[in-house]
Amino acid sequence: MRYLSICSGIEAATCAWHTLGWVPEAFSEIEAFPAAVLAHHYPAVPNRGDMTKFKDWPDAAIDLLVGGTPCQSFSVAGLRKGLADPRGNLMLTYLAIAQRYAPRWLVWENVPGVLSSNGGRDFGTLLGGLAELGYGFAYRVLDAQYVRVESHARAVPQRRRRVFVVGHLGDWRRAAAVLFERESLLGHPAPRREAGERIAGTLAAGAHPGGHNGQDDDGKFLVAHSLRAEGFDASEDGTGRGTPLVPVAFDLQQITSPENRARIDPAAAAPTMAKVSRMHAIEHQAVRRLMPMECERLQGFPDGYTGILSRGKPAADGARYKALGNSMAVNVMRWIGERIAAVEAMEIGRKAA
Repeated sequence: MRYLSICSGIEAATCAWHTLGWVPEAFSEIEAFPAAVLAHHYPAVPNRGDMTKFKDWPDAAIDLLVGGTPCQSFSVAGLRKGLADPRGNLMLTYLAIAQRYAPRWLVWENVPGVLSSNGGRDFGTLLGGLAELGYGFAYRVLDAQYVRVESHARAVPQRRRRVFVVGHLGDWRRAAAVLFERESLLGHPAPRREAGERIAGTLAAGAHPGGHNGQDDDGKFLVAHSLRAEGFDASEDGTGRGTPLVPVAFDLQQITSPENRARIDPAAAAPTMAKVSRMHAIEHQAVRRLMPMECERLQGFPDGYTGILSRGKPAADGARYKALGNSMAVNVMRWIGERIAAVEAMEIGRKAA
C-alpha cells in the first residue's frame, strides 16, 4: 500500500503503518519543527511542502490519501469560522488532491466540532465532495483512550475524541467495514456512562491502601458488632442483632514519632490537627507540567520520537508540545490501518475465489 500524507505533522500515520509494510510516497508539511522530525526519521521520503501547490507535484500512483486538515476553524477553542477560514478551506484542497490522484482509499481526520460547524453544512460539503468524486464513505468519532491494538494493548491514557472519515472508491460498504465492527464482535466501545461524583479518595477512611502517596500503611477494616466493647442499640431487623459493620481507619504499623503517625484511637484528633505535630497535610505533591516524553506516550509515539536535534541544538520543549498536540494518536491510526488491510485481504481472497 502506497500512500500520500498531507498535513503530515510528525506522521502518526507512518509511525503506525510502517510495520504493516505500507510505504509513504510523500509527505506535505510546512511547519519547521514537524518537517525536521520527518527529515530525521524518514530522510528518504520527500516532503512536498505546501499542500495548496499540489498542482506542481509530480504524478504518482497512490493507493491511499491520508490527512487531518487544520482543526482550528472547527474547534471550540478557535473562532469556528469553518470554511470561511483559510485553514478550514484546506478541506476543499484535500478533495482536490483526491481528485487528482484518485487513490482507492481515503482517510481524513478532524475534531468533533466539524460535525456542527455552520450547522453541519461544512462537514456536509466534505461528504458531498467525496460522493461527487465517486467515493463511498463512512465516518465515526473515535476516542483514543478506548482504541486498543496489539502494539498499544492498553490504548493511550488520555481522552481524545476525533472524527475519522474513511472513503473507498465506489463502495461505501468497504469504508463502513473499516470503521464499524460487526455486532457480534467484542470491540472496545466507550462506556455508556460518565464517571460519577463521590468523596475524594484522600478524604475517605483508609484512602488508597497500599498506595504510594504516603498512606502505604493505612488499612480499612470492618469490626463485627459482637467484637466491640461498647454495645449498640440500633436494630435493622427488629432483633437488635442487625447492627451493621462499622468502618474503622487506623495504621497497620504503630510507629512512635514526633509526627504521631500511630493513630491508635480513631476518635482522637487527626495528627495534622495536633498543636505539636509537624506532619504535613500534603507532602511532596503538586500539579506539574507533563514532560515531552509523557506527551509522546499520551499520543502513542515511542519515547524520544520528537527529541531530535533542531538547528544543532536539542529541540525546545515548546515545539515538541505543539507538534504532539496537533498530531493524531498512533494507536487509532494503527487500528484504522489494520482494518483497511483486513478489508483489502478479504477483497483479494474474494477475487481469487
